[in-house]
Amino acid sequence: MKKINILLSLLIVFSMTSFAKKGGDNTLSKKEKKEGWELLFDGKSTENWRGYGKHDFPKGWIIEDGTMKCKGSGRGEAGAKDGGDIITKKQYQNFEFALEWKISEGGNSGIFYLAQEKPDQKIYMSSPEMQVLDNEKHPDAKLGRDGNRQAGSLYDLIPAVPQNAKPVGEWNKVVITVYKGTVIHNQNGKNVLEYHLWTDEWTNMVKDSKFKDWPDFVDPASKGYIGLQDHGDDVWYKNLKIKEL
Repeated sequence: MKKINILLSLLIVFSMTSFAKKGGDNTLSKKEKKEGWELLFDGKSTENWRGYGKHDFPKGWIIEDGTMKCKGSGRGEAGAKDGGDIITKKQYQNFEFALEWKISEGGNSGIFYLAQEKPDQKIYMSSPEMQVLDNEKHPDAKLGRDGNRQAGSLYDLIPAVPQNAKPVGEWNKVVITVYKGTVIHNQNGKNVLEYHLWTDEWTNMVKDSKFKDWPDFVDPASKGYIGLQDHGDDVWYKNLKIKEL
């Protein structure tokens, strides 16, 4: 019996050591720290975030089991009175931004970057958006063109190829890279799209879209906020971290 207990104790210690080396949710490994990654959410505090157009963090978002959750209002893009989109307190220019997301059934959300904050202007009027979506049940998955409103896509502009989003209830890993106009969406380990800001291709693409009348979208800023969308549905985010390039 003593030998069994000793063996069990060794296994527990080994497991805890392995977990510590790999790092749990909302932590940085030694390697990540050395590479310059910074946590934007530690699973407990929202100190790096605030509401878009607000000084404080909206009550429509909560911390739940180590995740940052938007509480679904069922009101779509209008959201709840105490909700709204959230943004980082700091602006970023060249970076890799990583996170994991999980969506509710029939849910919709989005990840914004290079966003500007101007009075009487919605965040999506200045910011490219990586779509977060339940591809099976949300109508947006069948709208747009060639799947460009499905998860991982540059919303309503460029589809994610391959379309590798996981089903409702499962976590999707995302890395968005922005570097001197080059933008890459990586979803679940695959680069699903790449495009280049301020080029003729970008300008022509936007002019042929619903964004054409928004000057800050046609000619995006080179530095801005990262944002998460309240689209009226339950959505969970964790492991939010960034490395400035």
